[in-house]
Amino acid sequence: MKRVTGIGGIFFKANDPKKLHEWYEKHLGLKREPDNYSMLHWREADDPEKRGTTVWSLFKKDTKYFDPSQSSFMINYRVENMDALLAVLREEGVEIDPKRDDTDYGRFAWIMDPEGNRIELWEPPAGG
Repeated sequence: MKRVTGIGGIFFKANDPKKLHEWYEKHLGLKREPDNYSMLHWREADDPEKRGTTVWSLFKKDTKYFDPSQSSFMINYRVENMDALLAVLREEGVEIDPKRDDTDYGRFAWIMDPEGNRIELWEPPAGG
């Protein structure tokens, strides 16, 4: 079983997300979408016909989305089989948040690494 297949998103906290995103857009070319995020587009290495995206997004400094982590960043990893992976991680003693989120754009779960960093796992919808 593959565990992580890629990076689905990179999220970090900012004092002024809009202003900081303007800096990244001006200097690094990260075009800002209306909801203050950027999309990085790519193709699968083993199947170039398959397209994918990685979200790059800034959150307000006081966001609770990363809780209980005190870290200023969170990485979203793409996975192929959320249920199987969570079962293996549970057996390995990894701290798993009981919260799940199933949406039109995929399934989400969260775990913590040993240093207290929150990690978001994302299983894209079939075909996506």
